[in-house]
Amino acid sequence: MKWAVVLLGFVLFLGACSTKKEEKTEIKVTVRKYGMADGKEVNLYTFTNTNGMTAKITNYGAIVQSLTAPDKNGKYEDVTLGYDKLEDYINDKSYFGCIVGRFGNRIAKGKFMLDGKEYTLATNNGPNHLHGGIKGFNKVVWDAEIVKGKDFGGLKLTYLSKDGEEGYPGNLNCTVIYTLTDQNELRIEYKATTDKPTPVNLTHHSYFNLSGNGKQNILNQELWINADYYTPVDETLIPTGEIAPVKGTPFDFTKPTAIGARINEKNTQLEYGHGYDHNWVLNDADGSLKLQASLYDPASGRLMEIYTQEPGLQFYSGNFLDGSITGKYGVKYTRNYCAVLETQHFPDSPNQPDFPSVILKPGQTYHTETVYKFLTK
Repeated sequence: MKWAVVLLGFVLFLGACSTKKEEKTEIKVTVRKYGMADGKEVNLYTFTNTNGMTAKITNYGAIVQSLTAPDKNGKYEDVTLGYDKLEDYINDKSYFGCIVGRFGNRIAKGKFMLDGKEYTLATNNGPNHLHGGIKGFNKVVWDAEIVKGKDFGGLKLTYLSKDGEEGYPGNLNCTVIYTLTDQNELRIEYKATTDKPTPVNLTHHSYFNLSGNGKQNILNQELWINADYYTPVDETLIPTGEIAPVKGTPFDFTKPTAIGARINEKNTQLEYGHGYDHNWVLNDADGSLKLQASLYDPASGRLMEIYTQEPGLQFYSGNFLDGSITGKYGVKYTRNYCAVLETQHFPDSPNQPDFPSVILKPGQTYHTETVYKFLTK
């Protein structure tokens, strides 16, 4: 009898250990009401992994409202710019943290030809079309569903972009799945189908600043991009069609380089962009998920690695932030306060036959994945 009691106690102990282990790998999820937009309820979903990293995501604009990452001392701080209130995102014109579409980046003069027909889009960026138009995917309420697994948790967001929306052809069914993992990764998976041929180029638009809680600008943060070429632009930031080598130019980030090291050099391309606002042609982009870029902050020790299946990476260095926006933590966002690193197809691809195609046809599935992974060194 005595041995039976001991055995039973041991079994209960093992069960308790097993339960604790399962709890340790459980991503925590909380949901709170964030407000209303377009007559629909908007929520803010908070995901916390077992390390203490958090991702706050809202179904308005599929926006990552906050993302924390540890510094070299293990302190978790927010590494994205943005707002506290939904109202500010509704009025925002900077695309903080959102999913942009149908077409991320610019289309020249808001026009493109497809199957012999010319389509006209809004010109909302000087003479050009930018990030899906007047009401792109960043300004709609997505349907949301929480997804969870053994060591990840996230949000599945779906949206039907109807035929003719913002001038684009076809009913486009879009799915974006954000997942936070216990490996301190924010994974973004994109899927879409259509009933008519249409351009599709979805991307994520977080303004990253690894200093934490917006302490300082990003000029001392070091950028690496696995790209020997980039696409020069004209004065309206539309690619000229040239694929130009980065060697010997301020666009060479083939070795980790401080963003501020060459940003003020006399260079026509930097003058056009008022800094960096260009697309890099990623090396060995064969459609598989691979490490293609990184951002490192020597002061905090935070390192962000970017894995993607996309052929291009748009780097924007916050050139048009002028201090007029007060964001989270009461910080005023001034020039060069962020690194926007958008994995995507090339700008103006519908008008550039030598660029990789962005046309999705009926029967095909648009599918691509990008991962932002956070480490320290």
